[in-house]
Amino acid sequence: MIKALRQNWRIYLIEAWALGMFMLSAAFFTILIEHPDLPVRAAIESPLLRRFLIGIAMGLTAVSLIYSNWGKRSGAHMNPAVTLTFLQLNRIRTTDAIWYIIAQFIGGTTSIILCKWIAFYYIATPEVNYVVTIPGKLGIWTALGLEMLLSFLLFLVVLTSSNHKKWAPYTGFFVGVLLVIYITLEAPYSGMSINPARTFASAFPANVWTGWWLYFVGPTAAMNLAGFLYRRWYRWKHDGNCLTMDCHMSGEKHHNAVYEVLGPKYLIEQQQQDEKYHESYY
Repeated sequence: MIKALRQNWRIYLIEAWALGMFMLSAAFFTILIEHPDLPVRAAIESPLLRRFLIGIAMGLTAVSLIYSNWGKRSGAHMNPAVTLTFLQLNRIRTTDAIWYIIAQFIGGTTSIILCKWIAFYYIATPEVNYVVTIPGKLGIWTALGLEMLLSFLLFLVVLTSSNHKKWAPYTGFFVGVLLVIYITLEAPYSGMSINPARTFASAFPANVWTGWWLYFVGPTAAMNLAGFLYRRWYRWKHDGNCLTMDCHMSGEKHHNAVYEVLGPKYLIEQQQQDEKYHESYY
């Protein structure tokens, strides 16, 4: 753990920065659009349209972070559920995954605490409420089901697009578009988190823990299921090999020092034997 921290602390710090910036953006634009003392809420009566504007802001924020130079270096996970799915796919080591998750929680939570200190009147108003994610009127189980569905679709899109030759460079843009749709249409039912660290970042300073567990269990289980099923399909299409399977938010590795293809071991050994055979043959 300590060795990994010494080697990759800059990468972990980027993950903290990325989710921190995402949460600052969420707080800023929600205050701007939803606070009753500011002109936007009075000018736009439709909650759907206001959520659409927030969705556009958050989609653009995600795209900017994913394609930034720093975001490319860490892979811009910004989400423990994403990191744990990368771990399941053997694309990140356990120690790196642990530090990624710690950094995500610290970065996101610190940003909302900072907003609380600087702009308490604005972020604490009920219309903003620290941008917390809580179940809507249809209840916890509906919220859980929707969080799982959205998370499953999001990661499936990431895997599908990043493994498509033409679509791979646009993977981050697909993520941004999905965020716009999710926030606009689904937010009233679950709060639209799909991210354990994002939920904790708001819940901790607000001390609002309604249904907090579903935002941990739902996204993590659903993204891992998407990764598991996609890998099974990929192996079937590639004669049992999944070493060439990509899962990059920006569609490319971009010198990410943490991302690695780690297994399965027997496939790596088989590939190495094939490479030696071809080298000796030619």
